[in-house]
Amino acid sequence: MHFLDQAKIFIRSGAGGPGAVSFRREKYVEYGGPDGGDGGKGGDIIFEAVPGLNTLIDFRYTQHFKARRGTPGAGKNRTGAGGGDLVIKVPVGTQVISEPDEEGYSEILADFTEPGQRIVLLRGGDGGRGNASYKTSTNRAPRQHGTGWPGEERWVWLRLKLLADVGLVGLPNAGKSTFINQVTNAQAKVGAYPFTTTRPQLGVVLHKGREFVLADIPGLIEGASEGAGIGDRFLGHIERCRVLIHLIDATGDDPVEAWQIVRNELANYGEGLEEKPQLLALNKGDLLGDELMKDIAGDLKKAGAGKAFIISGATGKGVDKLLDAVIPLLDAPKESDEDGADEAGDRPWSPI
Repeated sequence: MHFLDQAKIFIRSGAGGPGAVSFRREKYVEYGGPDGGDGGKGGDIIFEAVPGLNTLIDFRYTQHFKARRGTPGAGKNRTGAGGGDLVIKVPVGTQVISEPDEEGYSEILADFTEPGQRIVLLRGGDGGRGNASYKTSTNRAPRQHGTGWPGEERWVWLRLKLLADVGLVGLPNAGKSTFINQVTNAQAKVGAYPFTTTRPQLGVVLHKGREFVLADIPGLIEGASEGAGIGDRFLGHIERCRVLIHLIDATGDDPVEAWQIVRNELANYGEGLEEKPQLLALNKGDLLGDELMKDIAGDLKKAGAGKAFIISGATGKGVDKLLDAVIPLLDAPKESDEDGADEAGDRPWSPI
């Protein structure tokens, strides 16, 4: 299945049906009073988060969603049937966002974080009044009726942010795909070249009786927080993670610089990424000697990176110790969502 994490769609709720103009027509009743019924209410546009979906690819081919209009009223005070509500099913983790304004700022209209969550985004128009409702003591035979209220319409963006417990970050070719394959059954593509991973990957880690979801995003480059290599979209997928694992290629030219680049991109992106608990892991430890790996870890510590776990995603060496350190961080009390990152107005958002 192709992965798509954002899409633009047009939505329109149904208009209300018109009220009826009708009068009683019965035997022996020469002048029957008005009995026109009201029109039916238009259908609502409802979004629902459903489990089992992890992409917005369906919205690439279907981009217009219109609810039905309410049916007209009828004689004998019969109210028209309401237009059926239109339910749009989206993956858990989807945000519905308004189009950016002139300054590039958007508003989050809905945020789906739990399966089964439903939100009425556009309400259908009310039905028009039939002529029976216009009857008064001075107007006994009104021919007035309501035409029904129009529905609402707008263009919106859907943006998918994957829900995971732990996020995996690093420069291209840091070995993230090899690592997620080692600890999960994700079967991510692995290659000896940068940007082997072109879309986010999810995998379930089962470690010492604990289960958690690990998300691997494509490698970040300098300027990713500003959109370079669409890195800002990739960073959005780890906003909801509670813990980050920063993987560094120990065989790279400058591991300290690699750590600083990713660290700066997390800080520049904002949205609380820099404040999340992070674990640093020096990968590809099987390709270098133990003494050299310890020297690199020492250089990182001197630069302010703190403790670095020495691991090998290919052989699994040191991976258990790294996962052992993840568990206490997941068990820590969760911070209030009030200081979370999902405030669309905090930073300009430019859909691509």
